[in-house]
Amino acid sequence: MSQEETRRVATRVSVLSMVGNTLLTVFKLIAGLTAHSGAMVSDAIHSASDILSGFVVIAGVRMAAKAPDRDHPYGHERYECVAAIILATVLVMVGGSIGWGALRSILSGDYAARDVPGVLALAAAIVSIVVKEAMFWYTRHHALRIHSTALHAEAWHQRSDALSSVGALIGIAGARLGVPVMEPIASAVICLFILKVALQIYKQAVDQMVDHAWDPTLTEALRSAVAARPGVAGVDMLQTRMFGSRVYVDLEISVDPGLSVSQGHAIAEGVHAAIEEAFPEVKHIMVHVNPAGETAP
Repeated sequence: MSQEETRRVATRVSVLSMVGNTLLTVFKLIAGLTAHSGAMVSDAIHSASDILSGFVVIAGVRMAAKAPDRDHPYGHERYECVAAIILATVLVMVGGSIGWGALRSILSGDYAARDVPGVLALAAAIVSIVVKEAMFWYTRHHALRIHSTALHAEAWHQRSDALSSVGALIGIAGARLGVPVMEPIASAVICLFILKVALQIYKQAVDQMVDHAWDPTLTEALRSAVAARPGVAGVDMLQTRMFGSRVYVDLEISVDPGLSVSQGHAIAEGVHAAIEEAFPEVKHIMVHVNPAGETAP
């Protein structure tokens, strides 16, 4: 899939996500105010943050899809990593805000004086969980399909909202059952889940920013594919590095030393074309030819 096709898919998914989050935010805000549920109002604010995330993903993917230029001869894919880091930062802020609010509520004991939330708030929490979980799987599916770091981060942002709604559901149900402390306790636990996801996104994005090696299983699959190519006597060296969501490969193969330069070049070109076709994550592969039986310099 080309960078332009990737951009179109990511943009379409993000726009649909933004529309869904806008409708969900309005619904949860009305439900929270009508049913006197502070938890649902907070959950609505969390959903509103997902609208901002959609803009970040669109901007990041659009920048990553730009063609190489004189100042960026290797392309712009790492802008996706920047977008993912921004989204992870938003998750940390959201998770930290939820955790701080929960801790403050538990320590102050103000949860006991709150109005008992209405049934509408309970229904809104259930709707939010179902919708946000569906959005998570939809976004994650396309993130894996187009190998988009930013869209993957956005998918987990959707799930963090679903987890927030789970906390709201537990809290609202607890308040209606006469145990209002359930709400801040559930929110505190969910805060930890959100922070864990944010750290995972940070790690993945940073790995792709610092030329981290590709997945070992996929690297070995690539090595086997190269070794099976006609004319390849052996794989002398194989190195991979992540560049955003794409992969650069440096490869040295050995061929029959009796072949002409043109014949060795043709084998290398065949390896180059076959790998880029079989492994769409590979943006470019540099193939160096060594004579078989001789030590490469």
